[in-house]
Amino acid sequence: MPTIHELATQAKAAADRLGIRKFDIYGSAVDETSVKVDQGKPDQVKASQRSSVTVRVWNEENTMGITSTTDVDPNGLELALKTAYEASFFGVKENVPDFSPEATVPLAKLITEKAPQAPVADLLEKLIGVEKELVEAHPAIASVPYNGLAQRDIDHFYLNSEGASRTEGYSLSSIYLYGKTEEEGKKPRSASAFRISRNLEELDIDGCLKETLEKTVSHLNYEKIPTGKYRVVFSPEAFLSLLGAFSNLFNAQSILDKQSLSTPESVGTQIASPLLSVCDDALHPENVAISTFDGEGTPTRKVPLITEGVLSGFLHSAGTAKRFNAQPTGNANIGAKVTVSPHFYHVFAGQFTDQDYSLDTADNVVLIDDLHALHSGVQALQGSFSLPFDGWLIHQGKRTSIESATVAGDFLELLKSIIYVEKEAHLTPGGVCPYIWVDELSVTGE
Repeated sequence: MPTIHELATQAKAAADRLGIRKFDIYGSAVDETSVKVDQGKPDQVKASQRSSVTVRVWNEENTMGITSTTDVDPNGLELALKTAYEASFFGVKENVPDFSPEATVPLAKLITEKAPQAPVADLLEKLIGVEKELVEAHPAIASVPYNGLAQRDIDHFYLNSEGASRTEGYSLSSIYLYGKTEEEGKKPRSASAFRISRNLEELDIDGCLKETLEKTVSHLNYEKIPTGKYRVVFSPEAFLSLLGAFSNLFNAQSILDKQSLSTPESVGTQIASPLLSVCDDALHPENVAISTFDGEGTPTRKVPLITEGVLSGFLHSAGTAKRFNAQPTGNANIGAKVTVSPHFYHVFAGQFTDQDYSLDTADNVVLIDDLHALHSGVQALQGSFSLPFDGWLIHQGKRTSIESATVAGDFLELLKSIIYVEKEAHLTPGGVCPYIWVDELSVTGE
């Protein structure tokens, strides 16, 4: 792919030839290698280079057209500009997207160096070794049917006709393991773990292996759970997946589209226990997929969403910020329609409580490790959910795997029923979060 300077020069020259005065371009490129193994042999090896460029053009009537392409040579760029210009005459007349007022504001200075990619043979050797170690660690573990080790180089850029020019690049490595048991007379049980880091050397492969082993073995001796109301503890992954399913709470575009549990007047209202605080923080030091600007070139930042239980802000694009008379937050994705999405959640304790809770001494408490079927079990506009889960029933600190069960409730009531936010935070792919204790939720056994 050409450099950002070359792209800007080529785009300006093509725009001048076409008589286009106002345009912007956002692009990304991913160079990825991933491997999967099956019973000690390579099962799948993938290598791909993907790039995408989105071009927006405004005409003399200030309506906008948009197109996307993977062809960024001068001819491809000129064709994209021409196509977007022609489309602009069919663009919306109201609330037309515009340049972000912060597209030229200096970015946060972060050191994000790319790591050298390891040979495929090394990836396969590591993953085969991990699979072998996991299967041999316990006689009940029969296989690791789903697994993967991947490394990626990612680049983003943004430029516009008013002189904005931004680029960033970083590397990621990740591993996923899913162990499955087979015992005579018992149902197959399974568990998984995931790790991500900025390079393969720092990737916690041993930690992923250990977590998968411990979780899988802990599900071997399972029992049915009586249907009823239980105090529930959500793992960081489970709580963040539920928070993500109801992210319309903080999404300014969803609010404007009337597809949210919030309204413009909701800011400042108490929506959760004072013990809970939540931010979206793309620049969090634990975020390995760090992004310093969004699809409109707006710098990313720490955005308070819930502060001690109070709804304190929304996620904005340049367009939603203008309509809310607010500042853009760096959460825009450009496409046929500008959308808004979170980067990296940071969940932490708001107010502190004198009461401490511990899983080591908990009694008659359900610990939810992983939620399933969020695509079908969440009613995001009603605020309700009914989801199958993997987890344990804890009696006097002893964990017993739950054979099969569903947890149900109202998300806003859940937020207000939080009785404890543990102090220790845990890194997950979606953010940083501690274990979250909820006073009571309905659990339906098999």
